[in-house]
Amino acid sequence: MAGVDEASTGLRVDALPEKQRELLRKAERLEWITIGALVVTITMVGVVAGQSQAMKAAWAEDLLSFLPPIAFLVATRMIRKKPDAKHPYGHHRAVAVGHVVAGSALLAMGSYLIISSAMGLIEMERPPIGTVVLFGHSIWIGWLMVAVMAVTSIVPVVLGRMKLKLAEPLQDKVLYADADMNKADWMTGLATIVGVLGVGIGLWWADAVAAIVVSLSIVWDGVTNLRTAVRDLTDARPTDLDGNKHPILDKAVNAAQRVDWVRDAAARFRDLGHVLHMEVFVVPRPGHEPGVDKLRALREMLEEFNYQLHDVVVTVVEEIPEFLVEEDR
Repeated sequence: MAGVDEASTGLRVDALPEKQRELLRKAERLEWITIGALVVTITMVGVVAGQSQAMKAAWAEDLLSFLPPIAFLVATRMIRKKPDAKHPYGHHRAVAVGHVVAGSALLAMGSYLIISSAMGLIEMERPPIGTVVLFGHSIWIGWLMVAVMAVTSIVPVVLGRMKLKLAEPLQDKVLYADADMNKADWMTGLATIVGVLGVGIGLWWADAVAAIVVSLSIVWDGVTNLRTAVRDLTDARPTDLDGNKHPILDKAVNAAQRVDWVRDAAARFRDLGHVLHMEVFVVPRPGHEPGVDKLRALREMLEEFNYQLHDVVVTVVEEIPEFLVEEDR
């Protein structure tokens, strides 16, 4: 059993170095702050939304904004579990599952809002934006809508920039997607403000157009998140946060090729969330048939090469698999 324990790589949150674990704790705190801010935002927007389609779309987007932070918090709890017989690769892919759920919900709700807003535009619905008595004065509700959208658009932008600084060193795509959505929230606020002011100057269609713009933003977020999540779950080649080839892949293979007894090496990788599973195929030099010690040394070298290469399997072969050779070309 000692050999089995030695080969086990853990794949829990303790697979991350202390620096990344501390960043993960900071990210969790930011997500809890985000949830608290969303509760306040949704309440404020809901109170002044009235019959404005743009305000309703903005309210729906804020409601959907709960999904990424919740998915992130659930995933970070799941990855603390140990691997077992049913989950031999650990639970890091809980991150991708949460990504799929969030992306699907965004796409579905965004599509619904586009259809609803378009129907309002076609049917020439004119949103009634009346007045309200506040502190003894009659005030146009539109001004309250503008004020609320201006105030509530600031916090997510600030939180989004803070999350982006954590997403890159963690290589966390759910956190990155959430940060990207937060960072772009000012566009939702601006579109809604323009729509409300348009109604105020007599452009009845401005509200519906603004709602469609916000809905398109929701759909775009859903499509991009869903596409990335499905790609990871179907074992496509790992990518970085921007969708490009993960920079560690070629570097890890080059490190294996530089080992003195290795004639050639190639590898395939599986994105498990915060860490990567690496299966490296090595062709030994003639007269250098590797024993257990050499294979163990290669595995340990690769795992120390980068913290993300936490689950490494070394396989000795006579020739590199053809599909890996074709990929290198």
